Amino acid sequence: MSDIEKMELSMSSGRKFSVYVQGDMTKAESRAVFLTVHDMGCNHSSWIEFANHPVMRETRDRSIFIHVDIPGQEDNAEDLPNDYVFPTMQNIAEDLVGVLDQLKVKLVIGLGEGAGANILARFGIAYPDRCMGLILIHCTATTAGVMEHFKDKIISWKLSNVGMNPTAEQYLIFHKFGHRLIEQLDTAENKERLIKEYQDRLQSKINPKNLRKYVEAFLKRSDLSSKLESKLVVETLLVTGSKASHVNTVHNMHQSCNKLKASLLKIDDVGDVLQECPEKFAQSLQLFCKGLGVLTSLPLSGVDRQRTFSGSSTDGEEGRPRRQRTMSMEEYDTPNLRRFSFSSTQTAAN
Repeated sequence: MSDIEKMELSMSSGRKFSVYVQGDMTKAESRAVFLTVHDMGCNHSSWIEFANHPVMRETRDRSIFIHVDIPGQEDNAEDLPNDYVFPTMQNIAEDLVGVLDQLKVKLVIGLGEGAGANILARFGIAYPDRCMGLILIHCTATTAGVMEHFKDKIISWKLSNVGMNPTAEQYLIFHKFGHRLIEQLDTAENKERLIKEYQDRLQSKINPKNLRKYVEAFLKRSDLSSKLESKLVVETLLVTGSKASHVNTVHNMHQSCNKLKASLLKIDDVGDVLQECPEKFAQSLQLFCKGLGVLTSLPLSGVDRQRTFSGSSTDGEEGRPRRQRTMSMEEYDTPNLRRFSFSSTQTAAN
């Protein structure tokens, strides 16, 4: 398991972010660097749990993860000050480049879930020269619909500083695990355990007053749909579960994207992608990275490692195989930064 270093970073906007670095930052030039942003009701721990899953071991060992907590969403966080102006989704996206600048990181692959995916989509649009690609789980590009706004407004109002309201808790569970929750409880053996663990975290770790501010910021999000085809120029993988609350929204987002840049992955019989099928998601992540030319020596989950990374010929002495020069894993995995440089001409063309 990788060591994790916590940092408190101040942005030019005046906002502060808790950032958790998983991996060796001295090797940032030669390794894949992932930037993660979490959903409502979660924080960096959900992404650390995924990165530490056994199926991610090889990827984790060759990468660096930068986990960003939205203000006030850390475990056991104190109440944000009464006069604190909570940032918009766009504000947070623009602050992320400040995180990268302070850590001296040039390019990242964005990993976002829910509200965090919306933030990273904005980051990819605003800073394509700092973003190698995006993997967005349950991302929405539209504003809150009338029913969503009405329902979420009641929920966010009931998230008070005296504790987690049962109604708010139920909504967040449906938001995370999907609209066909009862059916899933009958079919997924570990679903009940996952929900119980999530409830325990909401009740014991997450500050409900601060969470309300994140929910309200997500409700007030602006529409990205009109910008997707022309301005989301980085390679993007949209991921959803067939039983997720946001499956239709993700489909609609994909329809608005440039199909040469964006792909859609729908995983059957799943509501919460990270919790219910980390193995499938990890393999999709690995394939996506290989398509970017990153982590190219990485053996896919469930596939045996090849013994060598280059072929051999049989024209050596006495017919014995003659080994060709092999590249080290680190040489194979080093990102080709020139491939991801965006000129004004390229951006306009896309």
